[in-house]
Amino acid sequence: MTDDPLHNPHDKLFKAGFSDPATAAAFLQEQLPPAIRASLDWQRLELEPGSFVTPQMRERHSDLLFSAPFADRRAFVYLLFEHQSSFDPWMGLRLLEYMLLIWQGYLKKHPEAPALPVILPVVLAQNDQVWEVKTQFAELLDTPEELNEALRPWVPDFRFQLMQLAEMSFEAIRGTPGGVLVLRTMKAERLKKLLDAMVWDEALLVRVPRVLLEQWLRYILGADIDKEAFETKLQQIQEPETRTDAMTLAQQYHHQGRQEGRQEGRQEDVIEALEIRFERVPEGLAEAVRGIQDEAHLRRLLRSAIRCASLEDFSAEL
Repeated sequence: MTDDPLHNPHDKLFKAGFSDPATAAAFLQEQLPPAIRASLDWQRLELEPGSFVTPQMRERHSDLLFSAPFADRRAFVYLLFEHQSSFDPWMGLRLLEYMLLIWQGYLKKHPEAPALPVILPVVLAQNDQVWEVKTQFAELLDTPEELNEALRPWVPDFRFQLMQLAEMSFEAIRGTPGGVLVLRTMKAERLKKLLDAMVWDEALLVRVPRVLLEQWLRYILGADIDKEAFETKLQQIQEPETRTDAMTLAQQYHHQGRQEGRQEGRQEDVIEALEIRFERVPEGLAEAVRGIQDEAHLRRLLRSAIRCASLEDFSAEL
């Protein structure tokens, strides 16, 4: 399990919206079979800490784990967000890996537990084309057809619920205003329609928390959009408070983006100066430089990179 900070904009928007248990419950209730849905106490759904996505998969997966009373016990609901456009035929295997980590974490907290809690896995895919995915784990195994029944007790198996944005129209997306806004926006990003009316639905915008509005604007501004058309969309918001908030936030992000651009430029200038002088810069040293945000410190490091006698001398300045 890891608690590393998120860097991917899809992760950030997804978690800004669906970390709210009410938003997650409104979405997840629609994805599970009626008997299971009726047995979960959705009013008491709780977000569990941490992520179970392995480091090598963070560029394509993010996740949220919830728990809730389930009949006379407690169950987990695991929501995996697949935000890469390429199809992963081994999605079931990834899920099994993450589910094992969830159970292992549970046993660390509850070493005296007599049994493991049920995990209900749901996958949300931000795709633009429908994928043909095997949602039954046993179907991934190469077993002789005539021995399927005989082998059944010997092989692990589970089913996961797959929700593909490519299969859903904008109008068919259901849930809280925040959840609907997030999913419409993620669907629109794949279709290059971030400035369409279904995304800029004022009936949704006026009802989402300000923190989500901030992340939503950041997500759109980080995409390849027509900036003039974006400014026009801001001006067309009718509700005065929402329009003022959105315009203020957009101005803040423009300013912040310019600052971050200057800082990133200085970081790369320092690394380039070291490469010119010493040919190869260790990756750990380069990452340490990229982690520095203070401009005055970066200016000092640039001078040091030009003048220092060795990489060891430069490292002493960090």
